[in-house]
Amino acid sequence: MDRELPVGGHLAELRKRVLISLAFFVLAAGVSFNYSPLLLGFLKRPLSGIVDKLVFFSPQEAFSIYLNISFTFGLLLSLPVLLYEIWRFVEPATGDKLRKRAFIFVGGVFIAFVSGAAFAYFILVPPALKFLLGFAGTELQPVISAQKYISFVVWTALATGLVFEMPVLSYILTRLGMLNSSVLRRKYRYAVAGILITAAMLTPTSDIFNLLLFAVPMLVLYELSIWVSKFAAAGSPA
Repeated sequence: MDRELPVGGHLAELRKRVLISLAFFVLAAGVSFNYSPLLLGFLKRPLSGIVDKLVFFSPQEAFSIYLNISFTFGLLLSLPVLLYEIWRFVEPATGDKLRKRAFIFVGGVFIAFVSGAAFAYFILVPPALKFLLGFAGTELQPVISAQKYISFVVWTALATGLVFEMPVLSYILTRLGMLNSSVLRRKYRYAVAGILITAAMLTPTSDIFNLLLFAVPMLVLYELSIWVSKFAAAGSPA
């Protein structure tokens, strides 16, 4: 995309990028819908041994559940294309410092997001479910809505995936001259406080174990972001 394009040219370029992204999303969602019962079984796995069946409460809800699953996995599958199209649109505005860094942006953001989502699915969600359902005791029988359960898992994975973007964001902002490792190091104490507050808000439960389960990786990611920023500032090849 030419840096000197008029407004109309930028709008046409944006329309092109949006249409390409939308086409890949629809295709990925269609493929995902075909496998939605299998994907539902995958999402239910953290409930194994805790709750046998999920339920729905309206005639159209089962279809809506499978549709939501197909949209979620369709977005995940089409994410590399979406990120690439975003990069191609904004690349001219980044100047020479980030030219030809599409692989770092697309690969870094995608890998970081998937790593965060996987961390949520395998590490955070199972103990959170046991903790929350443990309050039922023997007097209450859990009857869990499939829609609400899937929303719980998806939003936990989404939030964790976004948190895992810290090192990638650190690299990009440092290359753009908007951040440096010394600033991150000086703000470490404030970062720790902010991470603990963020972990308390994002953690599905209120117990200290699950809070630390979320906060410790965030602290590691912050430290990693400092080193990534130092690497980016040194201009090392990536």
